[in-house]
Amino acid sequence: MRLSALAEQLALSFEGDADLELTGVASLADAGPDDLSFVTSARWSEALEKSAAGAVVAAPDLDCGTRSVLRSARPRRDFARAVGLLRPRLRPAPGIHPTAAVDAGANVSPEAAVGARAVIGPGCVVGEGTAVHANATLYPDVQVGADCEIHAGCVVREGTRVGNRVILQPGVILGGDGFGYEPGDDGEWEKIPQVGCVVVEDDVEIGAGTTIDRASLGETLIRRGVKIDNLVQIGHNCILEEDVVVVAQSGLGGSTHVGRRAILMGRTASAGQLSIGDGAFVAGRASVVRDLAAGGRAFGTPAVEERTWHRAMTALWRLPEAMRRLRRLEKRVEALDPEDGDA
Repeated sequence: MRLSALAEQLALSFEGDADLELTGVASLADAGPDDLSFVTSARWSEALEKSAAGAVVAAPDLDCGTRSVLRSARPRRDFARAVGLLRPRLRPAPGIHPTAAVDAGANVSPEAAVGARAVIGPGCVVGEGTAVHANATLYPDVQVGADCEIHAGCVVREGTRVGNRVILQPGVILGGDGFGYEPGDDGEWEKIPQVGCVVVEDDVEIGAGTTIDRASLGETLIRRGVKIDNLVQIGHNCILEEDVVVVAQSGLGGSTHVGRRAILMGRTASAGQLSIGDGAFVAGRASVVRDLAAGGRAFGTPAVEERTWHRAMTALWRLPEAMRRLRRLEKRVEALDPEDGDA
């Protein structure tokens, strides 16, 4: 794509050779003269000077010398948009692979693609432009909207509803039974039937190996624009509101309600039956055991408010010196104790 055409597509201004043909994207270190790269600040000026990139996406005030440049207030985001134009995602051609098992009662769009050994059960609906890759399984009565990508090895259990432009990375499990048991009189565990479902709204991406349990009653709800990383466990009846981000290896106990645009960093946990407010931030490895207010910032295990956590950590690092001082004081007190005859 020519530099001028790319700038027009991205609605960005540019400097340099309008007819420069860009054929790929790469980091500053790896880019060649036909590649587009990006630079976010003057911190990377030395790497930029050494780079062979034909053009870069850069902030408006960053000196790029004579190199062709697309000017952006958010270089990383606009570079990502450029990647989508220069290296569009490969999508399989529409059609059903001869080894796929598609029930006669399923409604699969002629514009959808169903890969080798995929299984689509009775009553399923698969929308236009959606790709169901090899070995993915849709149980009965699953609804998948348009332009979705269901990668290899995904399992979508019965009754699950998936919106438009949803990406399920390999190995995602939607709608497995929630973990619910009650002790019987004999001490054995009685399984609680899980008769609800999972609803995933539009523009959601769910990372590889993530599991989202069906509700015991009602819905486990993942709202529009939520982004979930790899290896996340979301329990039954959880609700994640719009644009929530959950990073890898996190786990949400059942009936956790996460507010709009909250961010849960890696290896976080919630005890369940609690609320994390709109715009809240849960730091990596923090465990939320009580409600977190909108805009709150929680750190530590059990999680506490950010300033409290920083004060506690500061005190913790000072503890060895405080212990040495305490021992010195104890020795001085002992030396002054009349009962020892040293007064």
